Amino acid sequence: MSEKTKKIVPLKRAKPQTKGSVIAALDIGCSKTSCFIARSIGEDGTLEILGAGFNASAGVRSGSIADLDSADVAVRQAVQSAENMAAETLGGYPLRAVIVNVSGSQARSHNLAVDVKILGHEVTENDIRRALAGAQEKAVGPNSELVHTIPAFYAIDGNAGIRDPRGMFGQTLEADIHIVTAPADSLRNLATCIGRGHLDISALCLSSYAAGLSSLVDDEMNLGCTVLDIGGGVSSFAVFYGGAMIHTGAVPLGGQHITSDIARGLTTSVADAERLKTLYGSAIAAASDENEMIDVPPIGEDMRSQPNHIPRSHLIGIIQPRAEEILEHVRAKFDESGLGAWMGRRVVLTGGSAQMPGLRELAQHVLDKQVRVGRPVRLRGLPDAVSGPAFSTTAGLLSYYSARSHEMPAEIHQAGAQADSLWSRVNLWLKENW
Repeated sequence: MSEKTKKIVPLKRAKPQTKGSVIAALDIGCSKTSCFIARSIGEDGTLEILGAGFNASAGVRSGSIADLDSADVAVRQAVQSAENMAAETLGGYPLRAVIVNVSGSQARSHNLAVDVKILGHEVTENDIRRALAGAQEKAVGPNSELVHTIPAFYAIDGNAGIRDPRGMFGQTLEADIHIVTAPADSLRNLATCIGRGHLDISALCLSSYAAGLSSLVDDEMNLGCTVLDIGGGVSSFAVFYGGAMIHTGAVPLGGQHITSDIARGLTTSVADAERLKTLYGSAIAAASDENEMIDVPPIGEDMRSQPNHIPRSHLIGIIQPRAEEILEHVRAKFDESGLGAWMGRRVVLTGGSAQMPGLRELAQHVLDKQVRVGRPVRLRGLPDAVSGPAFSTTAGLLSYYSARSHEMPAEIHQAGAQADSLWSRVNLWLKENW
């Protein structure tokens, strides 16, 4: 996209969700694809879960679509499962639009400071638009698209700590703005995959941002906290302070890398390695592990005359180094951010791998922070099967869209007029040609 044709997205508030309206969230991850369908039951954005579906992902590597056909099948199956559960409410009509996640491995975080001269006049909505447009012009490149525009802090003539400057007077409005962008080609592939299932994208949201909105409490968001979403192929994080996301990052390592190490180290299949990790895995060794024996099916052998027993300590000896490596890479990203005290002393672990025994304690040691395991806390009525840390992002996508509709301070402005954004143009093309 050339500089002449590139359009900086203007501000546009999401369409308010009226009572009874139905929204859906689709989380396309490296290890699983999940879909939640919800209905608005209150004017304040309160949601009721109507349906949930999930299945193993396919065609996704390191957070990117690598095989459109396989990814399309996984998306269709997850959506169909959720539709079947919500069939009575949907009245037989299929979903038409979904909120979709953007992987942290694809996102780029930009923290920009913008000054706008107001020359003694009252700060208006137009002044805020000018500040955000100035930040967008700096952040959005020729082959990137806007995902989030989040005003983190405002100041007027050096007086900081202002949450909403509208109506105030001064000479200069200063804004610290966090912008998240993603490669245009990656979003095009994502939109194409969704469009193949005859679905439209109603909004995009960064995975770690959604996980934070779902699993953090208000005090954590305000005082400073980092949510670390350890998924199958990517471990992504988002830093919250003052009620807003102020930084994000990711490392291309996750639970699938642990599983792969187990499969190679124990000479077993990937499926059996995943089962062993789930049943017997731990990120920290215990004294009893040497005496506990586990059965490891050798790869390629369906019938065995004798069981293949190994000490559990051997399994943990494979898991712990890889878990430490992931956390060390995350800590290096923390240090690179330069945020220091802004990140707070607290980390909340989410994602499927967060449930591994010992990982919280290991994270406390490696990251040198207080750590807890987070799960969706802002949605009520989630079925037990989808209420754990593995579904924080999916639940957070619903919270994000509901918040946009009701101007939650975490992000008053989103990636703007959807008709001007790349992924909406792709949706329009798909509707016209499929």
